[in-house]
Parts: sequence; C-alpha cells; structure tokens
Amino acid sequence: MPFIPSTHRQTHPTMPSLRKSRALATVRVALAALTFTAALPASAALEEYPTSERFIWVQACLREHPGGFYEMVNKCACAFDQMATELKFEDYVEMSTALNANTIGGERGSYIRDTEKLQDEIRRYRAVQTKAKKACYVVR
Repeated sequence: MPFIPSTHRQTHPTMPSLRKSRALATVRVALAALTFTAALPASAALEEYPTSERFIWVQACLREHPGGFYEMVNKCACAFDQMATELKFEDYVEMSTALNANTIGGERGSYIRDTEKLQDEIRRYRAVQTKAKKACYVVR
C-alpha cells in the first residue's frame, strides 16, 4: 500500500462519536459505583466479610431458590450485601452457626435448642435474612 500523508487520510465518520460514547460510558459506570458506595450506611462493614463466606452463602441461596442463573446470582448477592449492612461479621458467624447447629439431633442439639439467648439470635438472623431476601426480590 502506498504511503498517504496524514493530511489526505480519511477517518471513519463514527470514530470520534464512538470514542465519546465509550468515555461517557466509563464515566457513567464510575458515577454509578460512587453512588452505590455513597448509598451504603456508614456502619456497613461489607469489607470485613471474606469472599469465601459470600460465595458459600450465595451458593446456598441458589440451591434454595432455583430459577434463571444470572438473575438469581444477582438477587442472592444483593440479599447477602443487605444482610452484611445490618450484621457485623462476628455476629453473622455466631448466628448462622447457631442456626445450623439447631438442627443437630439428640442431647448435643438440645443445648442449642434449650438456650434462650441462642434461640433469640436464630430468630434475629432469620428476620434479617427474610428482610434482605424480600428487599432483593428473592422469593420461593
């Protein structure tokens, strides 16, 4: 191909508008992220939840609520984030452990079932979980 001086090259008419739209899309994404971050309450400690714990909870949510995969992943992740804004990680661990241990049969499980403080924590955890799922449209 012969050399064509830059003053004689033709540019594609849509290229400048494409660059502008990409830049605008980048700005929109950045603003949306900032808006979402600013909307979280100051007491929200989302960062203290390990990624593995989030993953395990979302996987359990997906098993309990079959549906469109992409839709349910987003809804379940939303519900977990809602819960994380209300519960410190340490409280979440204690409450979810008590809930899981509540199903242990026999004498070992009776300790959990007979301890009123643990039953109160289980009720609170279920209430927070229900509220979060309702807020993110995770329904059975």
